[in-house]
Amino acid sequence: MSGNTRNSGGALEQAFSRLNFKPRPLEPGHVWLAGAGPGDPGCLTLEVLAALAEADALVYDALVSPDVVAVAANAELFFAGKRGGQPSMKQDDITALLVRLAREGRRVVRLKGGDPYIFGRGGEEALALARENIPFRVLPGLTSGLSALATTGIPATMRGINKAVILATGHAAGTDDDIDWTAIARTGQPVVVYMGMANLPLIAAALLDGGLAPSTPAAVIVAATTPQERTVVATLATIAEEAAAAGLTSPALIVVGGIVAMRAALTGQA
Repeated sequence: MSGNTRNSGGALEQAFSRLNFKPRPLEPGHVWLAGAGPGDPGCLTLEVLAALAEADALVYDALVSPDVVAVAANAELFFAGKRGGQPSMKQDDITALLVRLAREGRRVVRLKGGDPYIFGRGGEEALALARENIPFRVLPGLTSGLSALATTGIPATMRGINKAVILATGHAAGTDDDIDWTAIARTGQPVVVYMGMANLPLIAAALLDGGLAPSTPAAVIVAATTPQERTVVATLATIAEEAAAAGLTSPALIVVGGIVAMRAALTGQA
């Protein structure tokens, strides 16, 4: 067994050498906005891994796993997690921290779950850094809205089912800042909802009011790609009730559309 392990490690080292990956150096006074992916450390990109190894200051979010944080062994850690309904650091304070660390000459990695530019406020932070003339770079990450579907057996696109997929945020459902769920429903295309678990009954009702059939397949995916991953599949009419009965809580993704029905065929699970 140990010989097989050594051989596997050697093969991995050889693969890296063939790749000829040469990471760019993280320079003092620079901030890199990096995506940690959906949770599993295996979803890290090589660039993010290299950046973590170089960082001497790591500002990270609540959805970044401890295993990934531990990669930044030489960095001072700054927790900046934002979780709905819980006390959290204000966005202006996070931005000010990034600017301060950069002006102190630190090598800064701002690590976010998923991808920095998909509901991660990465654009806001990049804009603030640009206005302060702080050199920055964005390192993409696998967004949970697509990778979570893949790991649970739901293809984001499927010929004959959909020609688009909509990524939406559900945190403002039922408020004046809400999006137009009726317009989304009318597209007939699948929708993946981030940050919507607390508002799942409202979102489901709005999509039904918009014209989606009560029998439309729907799913809730919790802690995707991690050992704690759980998935509940139901119909749009029953998904809120089924998710509540299963005790599902955030962080979670809501998926609504015909692509959800593919899970049974691909995995043998309902």
